[in-house]
Amino acid sequence: MNQKIKILVVGCGNMGASHATAYHHMPEFEICGLVARGESKVRLNQKLNTDYPLFEDYEQALQQTNPDAVCISTYPDTHEEFALRALEAGCHIFIEKPLADTVLGCERIIAKAKEKNKKVVVGYILRHHPSWIRFIEEAQKLGKPLVMRMNLNQQSHGFMWDVHRNLMKSLSPIVDCGVHYIDVMCQMTRSKPVWVSAIGARLTEDIAEDNYNYGQLQIRFEDGSVGWYEAGWGPMVSETAFFVKDVFGPKGAVSIVAKEAGKSGKSDDVDSHTKTESIRVHHADLDDKNHFTKSDEWIDMKDEPNHQELCNREQAYFLKAIQENLDLTDHLDDALNSLKIAFACDESVKTGEVVRL
Repeated sequence: MNQKIKILVVGCGNMGASHATAYHHMPEFEICGLVARGESKVRLNQKLNTDYPLFEDYEQALQQTNPDAVCISTYPDTHEEFALRALEAGCHIFIEKPLADTVLGCERIIAKAKEKNKKVVVGYILRHHPSWIRFIEEAQKLGKPLVMRMNLNQQSHGFMWDVHRNLMKSLSPIVDCGVHYIDVMCQMTRSKPVWVSAIGARLTEDIAEDNYNYGQLQIRFEDGSVGWYEAGWGPMVSETAFFVKDVFGPKGAVSIVAKEAGKSGKSDDVDSHTKTESIRVHHADLDDKNHFTKSDEWIDMKDEPNHQELCNREQAYFLKAIQENLDLTDHLDDALNSLKIAFACDESVKTGEVVRL
C-alpha cells in the first residue's frame, strides 16, 4: 500500500494524543481528523502545530473524512459501538485496551472484523516493550510452577483522579488495568487458567455503589502456576508498595526493579508505568552447604523506550498488520482471553465466590 493511510483519531487524552503524535510523524499515515468532546483536540492540534480537522461528533467525522483506519482511545464503554461503526465503514482499527467493556462486545468486534476482513489491533503496550519481553523470557527459564506477583497502585490526584473516576463509570481498576498483567502471566506460563478469586473495596463516595477502586485478584493455572495482581486508584492509595513485578519458580526468580519510576510521587505518572530500568535475575542453585553458587545478575535497561516511543512501536505494528496483511487471530484471541479472565475476577469480587473458567 503506497498511498497514505487516512486515519481518524477518536479520543485525544493521554493515549489518544500519544498515538496521534506517532501518526503525525509517520509518513505512511495521514491524520484526517481529531474527535473529542472537550478541548483536548484543540490542545493536541496546538501541541503538534497543525490544523487537523476537529470534530465533536464521531458519526459526522466518519462520514465527512471517509478514513481508511480509526484509532479509538476513548473510555471503554464506547469501544464496542465505535469499533463496530468503524468496521461497518470499512476501516481498520487500532483500539486501546480493553477491546470492549463486556465479553460479548469483544466477541462482536472480533466477528465483525473477520466478516469485513479488516485489521483490529488492541493496545497491549507491554507487548512492544523490549524490557517486558525480556522479563517474560527470563521468567520462562525458571521452571514450573511459577509464582507471579504484580501490582500497579496509583495515588491519583488532580487530572489523573478525574481520568480514573471517569474510567470507573464503566470498569473497575482490576479489569481496566489488570488485562495487561493477566496477559503477561498467560505469556509467562503458556498455560490455561482454571479458576480465579478476587477481593475489592470501595474507598470513596465518588464512584458508583456497585464499583470499587481497589481490587486484588488471584489466578491458578493448569500447570500449577499461581499469580496475583492488585490495582488501586485514588488519593487515598498508599505509595509504599505500588510497583511490584516479581516472579519465581523452582530455578530462581526474576524481578523488575524500577528505582526511579518507583519513587514516591510517581505512581499515577503514565510514563513511569512502563519503566523497568533494571531486571534482577536470581539463581536458586545451592552447593553442599546450601550456599548459593551464583551471584544475582543485573540486566541494565536504562536505554529503554519512553512512553511515546512505545506508542510509536504500537503504531508501527498496526501499520505492518495493514500493509502485510498479518493474521491477527492469536492477537485477538489473547485480548479476548485476558478480558474473560479479568471479568471473571470482577464477578468474584461482587459475588464473593471462586469463579471457575
